[in-house]
Amino acid sequence: MPHRAVVERAALAGERGREGAAAVLGGVESARLRAVERVPAELVIADRRIALLPLASHTAESAALVVHGGALLESLVNLFEDVWHEALPIRAAGADPGRAGQLPGARISGPGAPGPDAVDLEVLALLLVGLTDASVAKQLGLGLRTVQRRVKRLMELAGVTTRLQLGWHAAEHGWTARA
Repeated sequence: MPHRAVVERAALAGERGREGAAAVLGGVESARLRAVERVPAELVIADRRIALLPLASHTAESAALVVHGGALLESLVNLFEDVWHEALPIRAAGADPGRAGQLPGARISGPGAPGPDAVDLEVLALLLVGLTDASVAKQLGLGLRTVQRRVKRLMELAGVTTRLQLGWHAAEHGWTARA
């Protein structure tokens, strides 16, 4: 079963970005990655039967609480599920779009209408999480002007004039999914 992870948006804008998050997850293909503004607690849950909760972070000493069953484990699982459902999906570089909550080849309605390509969907997903154009360019290995041109193209495809309208249109027309 693929594992799921939620990371803070700021971590995606960092030096290692999505690739670093994917490396921590142990493989892009099997991971489903989402981002939130703030993760309430670092934790690892395995098969809903055991959880590992670090007791101290950013210290030389490492200690963690191992939780087996009971009300505390159930609360931790519920916490993760709540955060997961509020988080926005992120397409990891090179990942199968269907596995990361993105709909591949999404199209605008109408005969022969062009739609966003895979790179457009990656740009859009990162923008929806709240990254700047510069951060998106860095994460995707694109130039800033290229990202800006792609955003302009997406806005033209959607027939909108603002980025807020673009986000709304993308959600309404299946360019993104919150699976």
